[in-house]
Amino acid sequence: MDIINLLPSPPHFFKIFFKLALSLLNSSFNASHRRTIEAYRSPADFDVDAQTGFFPRHPLPHLPATFSIWETALEEANGNIGLGEDDSEEGLEKRPYGEAWRSKIANWPVLDTTVLQDELRLLQRAHLVLAWLVNLYVHSIPPSEDKSPIRVPKSLAVPLVDVSRRLGFAPVLTFADTVLWNWEPIRSDQPISIDNIRFTNLFSGKEDERNFYVASARAELRGVEMLKIIDDFLSIPNFTDLTTISKVSRDLTRLTGIIEDIKEIIETIRPTCDPHVFYWDVRPWFEGSDAKGDDGPGWIYEGVEDSDDLDLSGPSAGQSSVMHALDIFLDIDHKLQHRRFPAPSDANKRADRGFMDRMRRYMPGKHRQYLAHLAESPQTIRELAQRIPALREPYNTAVLTLKRLRDAHMRVACLYIVSMSRSQPPSRGCPASAMIARMQSDRASGKGPVRGTGGNELSALLKAGRDATRRAALTDN
Repeated sequence: MDIINLLPSPPHFFKIFFKLALSLLNSSFNASHRRTIEAYRSPADFDVDAQTGFFPRHPLPHLPATFSIWETALEEANGNIGLGEDDSEEGLEKRPYGEAWRSKIANWPVLDTTVLQDELRLLQRAHLVLAWLVNLYVHSIPPSEDKSPIRVPKSLAVPLVDVSRRLGFAPVLTFADTVLWNWEPIRSDQPISIDNIRFTNLFSGKEDERNFYVASARAELRGVEMLKIIDDFLSIPNFTDLTTISKVSRDLTRLTGIIEDIKEIIETIRPTCDPHVFYWDVRPWFEGSDAKGDDGPGWIYEGVEDSDDLDLSGPSAGQSSVMHALDIFLDIDHKLQHRRFPAPSDANKRADRGFMDRMRRYMPGKHRQYLAHLAESPQTIRELAQRIPALREPYNTAVLTLKRLRDAHMRVACLYIVSMSRSQPPSRGCPASAMIARMQSDRASGKGPVRGTGGNELSALLKAGRDATRRAALTDN
């Protein structure tokens, strides 16, 4: 073994060597905590690509001609359908087209999706197209005083639910539909990269929306290296030698750099995505059935039994499988199941502890299975760092960097959602709609919490996630 090349800093050779040796002497490795190669499964088993992570390596193919009415309707909607609550001159001009477009969809036949059942990429494409059509349909309806639920026609609802059950996730617009699958290459002869993808579907038609997707994709693609680090850790049969412990330490240092990069991606979204445009022109399209809380009208999927039991929240950054994988790897306890320091605050305890698990129901089934596979690992990196002093510092550094990332996310959420919820809508050129008036009245009176597109109470949730991350850091207590 070349010990000089093994250690990261040769001038500190004796100090590090002694620390690693002491770690090995102080560590106990019983059979229940040792990994076996037999338990290892490749990420490819879960549709996780070695080069592109949770992105498919190639763009999704368009659906066969049998489903051309779906594809055509989505193409026709781009740039021609406006928010129903938009009372501007342009918005009012779009309403007749939107009404005719919705009428046509409501009169479609219900297409059988059985022919797609063995084609993963076509099922994904069907989910994307139908989910976009649902949100375009619902949010282009002009507001009214009628509080009855919004009815999604069976021509969309039935095939979307069928496709979703085959894919194993929610029958509604998700992070996968807006980011992971919503792209085409700029140059088809080049591999996917952040500089070689173009997002194809936009609700608002604004570059701010496109840039929001670009920032999300940039973070996801930066996480591909992180998935490799996790995969390497899972494939290690045991941790009883100096070489292995040194590699894990170096990988934790690499992981810290990746987390820092994702934090910078989040912090640099402001110049390309205006908060006011995002809040008023983009974000309303993302809202799901429960976005307005218990008092909202909600949606009913016609032709679907027990429609009320469906997961119908909107797309959310909380559905990013990369961030969930990172939380699982670092053993972040969002459910407050373990006793850690400092103790959770009362606000932490009141926050939605099931949010992360619920968001996994909005991930493609294979990606959710991948996360379950990570969670089943017989030993976590945190447990290893508790027993091996040489790993404690790099582990804590990674955790605290993730905490700072969540601090940054809170600041961005405050700017883009909390602050903008108190702002005035864009000048519409005529009196604001009844819905806008009610929204402003509720905000002025302080009625109700600010919610994310997934229907969650935003501020309490983000603070709880940040605090849970901080508690993962190892202390001497």
